[in-house]
Amino acid sequence: MSNKTALVTGASDGIGLEFCKILAAKGYDIILVARRKAKLNEVAKSLSKQHKNISCTVISSDLSKQQAAQKLFAATVAKDLQVDLLINNAGLLQNGFFTDLDLTTQENMIAVNISALTSLTHLFANDMGSRAGGHILNVASLAAWAPIPNQNVYAATKAYVLSFSQALHNELKAAGNGVSVTALCPGYTATKMMDNPDQGAKLSVPDGLLQPAQEVAEQGIAACLAGKPTLVTGFANRVSATMTHLFSRMTLANIAGSYYRKNLN
Repeated sequence: MSNKTALVTGASDGIGLEFCKILAAKGYDIILVARRKAKLNEVAKSLSKQHKNISCTVISSDLSKQQAAQKLFAATVAKDLQVDLLINNAGLLQNGFFTDLDLTTQENMIAVNISALTSLTHLFANDMGSRAGGHILNVASLAAWAPIPNQNVYAATKAYVLSFSQALHNELKAAGNGVSVTALCPGYTATKMMDNPDQGAKLSVPDGLLQPAQEVAEQGIAACLAGKPTLVTGFANRVSATMTHLFSRMTLANIAGSYYRKNLN
């Protein structure tokens, strides 16, 4: 039997790279997608060397560009690749005061976090449905559960991912086409996103609050393959998500705003 195939966006590092490692170990062929082709080639070479029974395909794509999702889907069709598991992991983050941050950069964040994710989900959900099965994992965030000043656009995009994925999970279950969608909501994770000069200010977070990227990826894949609608990783994060229901959204914004402005530098 041929291997199943997984497509992972943002595959060059962080949680995306961990997704690829875990899926390769499970015997999935991997389609690695990110902007940096050279880095993807390194990852693909390493995975193929470690797991002789899988194949890796590299597709370089900047998902902030118009029609990038459509071109990516077309590339998989042209290569005769049928995707059984789609992981929409690529995402951008900006910290700081909304009016101080570059507008184009924030528009790119919306393009990647919302538009590309939505388009890829639509294209591959239809393709999977035509073959009566498949899984989609959309990476949201704990930030999706509350309005967060000084990270407002990012939090809003992740709130979209969470709401969209939960609603679509219900739709696809009702359609009975064998396709499931899972929203993954990690909290603070030990990746370069925690200290990237390209994303505005740095948010200082105690090391004890950082969850390992491998752990997040493992839990996300398990939840996705089990067909769960939502997963908030880590006990403390699940408590935090539950507590957001106890306060008004404005109260949550005031609490988050005070915390973020104190810890952004």
